Amino acid sequence: MAPTPPIETPPPITTEAFVDAAAAVARLEEIYERNTGFLRNRFEAYVNGAVITTRVRAHYPFVRITTSSHARLDSRLAYGFVAGPGIHETSITRPDIFRTYLTEQIGLLIKNHGVAVEIGESSEPIPIHFAYRRDINIEAALTIADSSAFTRSLRDIFDTPDLAAMDDAIADGTFELTPGAPEPLALFRAARVDYSLRRLYHYTGTDPEHFQNFVIFTNYQFYVDAFAQSSLQRLASGEEGLESFVAPGNVITRNARAGGGTTGAASERIPQMPAFHLVEPGYRGITLINIGIGPSNARNITDHVAVLRPHAWLMIGHCAGLRNTQRLGDYVLAHGYVREDHVLDHELPLWVPIPALAEMQVALEEAVGEVTGFTGFELKRLMRTGTVASVDNRNWEISGPQVIRRMSQSRAVALDMESAAIAANGYRFRVPYGTLLCVSDKPLHGEIKLAGMASEFYRQRVGQHLQIGLKALERLKQQESERLHSRKLRSFAEVAFQ
Repeated sequence: MAPTPPIETPPPITTEAFVDAAAAVARLEEIYERNTGFLRNRFEAYVNGAVITTRVRAHYPFVRITTSSHARLDSRLAYGFVAGPGIHETSITRPDIFRTYLTEQIGLLIKNHGVAVEIGESSEPIPIHFAYRRDINIEAALTIADSSAFTRSLRDIFDTPDLAAMDDAIADGTFELTPGAPEPLALFRAARVDYSLRRLYHYTGTDPEHFQNFVIFTNYQFYVDAFAQSSLQRLASGEEGLESFVAPGNVITRNARAGGGTTGAASERIPQMPAFHLVEPGYRGITLINIGIGPSNARNITDHVAVLRPHAWLMIGHCAGLRNTQRLGDYVLAHGYVREDHVLDHELPLWVPIPALAEMQVALEEAVGEVTGFTGFELKRLMRTGTVASVDNRNWEISGPQVIRRMSQSRAVALDMESAAIAANGYRFRVPYGTLLCVSDKPLHGEIKLAGMASEFYRQRVGQHLQIGLKALERLKQQESERLHSRKLRSFAEVAFQ
């Protein structure tokens, strides 16, 4: 058996206790930047021909809290406290992106338990791919003069992503704790977060640091066009409270109040799910993502956006109206979901209910009333609250009577392909979710979407529908985040971080 090569690491950093959250986060950033810088330095030496006879390794920083009591300061909170006495720990990545989030979470732990948190180096190695902000091949920007530089496999020298370990067992409640190991402190460990940060850029064409805490998912380009036009107009007018608008390719248009101007170049190819960000200080702005059609896209993008720990996400899109009394252009506020899309059946069994969240429902209903001018019983003229069915077959209306019977038995009032997956993944990842759809056709009642009819419908309704979504998110922003993150989304043995 060949001897195990020695491991080259940066000098160890002593674990230190903190009672100030900002100082704790500063230490996290110090450790992270030192260790990723070490890896980048050794990797660049490796690809430029340096002979490396050791393994090269550096670790993510960790946050740890140790408690001896079940007591906590505020029992109203849905997060910010550990479930019971013991040691709780998580590894951390990109503290530059998560600085505001981490400062809040660590501050709540210190406040609620009256103990210090510890910051140090974890046992989780940083994969060399994740030592770079984006793609290792782009950011290294290296010239390789001699292929002999690669006589040893990359994996023989550096840690590479272990996809088998980047699961969602903590979020799914299937995590099995190794005897003597600390309890998890967050839903996602560092490498799992890093993986999603790279996927977000790949799918949306924008870097993760531009994503905001309030997210709209849509399935039509018309909404993107309306959002971009509105956002750019608001920036051109110098509206207070807005910083910039970011489009794929990291094209940044700044507020006229701050001098205006645009930097960056649009992507040569349109990304699969382009994202657009109306940026406000503290990530309090709005991100809109065109996820396209289908439940697979919906599940995919929410798997990755979830690691950013947004305060809310909404599905704003089109649907088939299932009731004869509905008209084209009517709205549907989902209060329940029939999950016929199957993309989360393994992680979230169908017997798990996906409840309506009061804060989200109220914000959406009030926004519809504000924009349309209808309130109370009159609001029922153009909006129904009911069950939305999501399917994985775009041609469901010609797939036989069994589908129609199930829709009737469920009392569904609308059907689409994305809403149930977005709501289910919101429930799964503890992200407040809501759905407001607009009826674009009624195939069961002879009103099939055709090209000419669709164009007129979109022209009339898209602007109003988007405005409702934006106003709903503005209402949610006015609520305390502790109230918005409903306890309905938390289990009885929950991690401390939101």
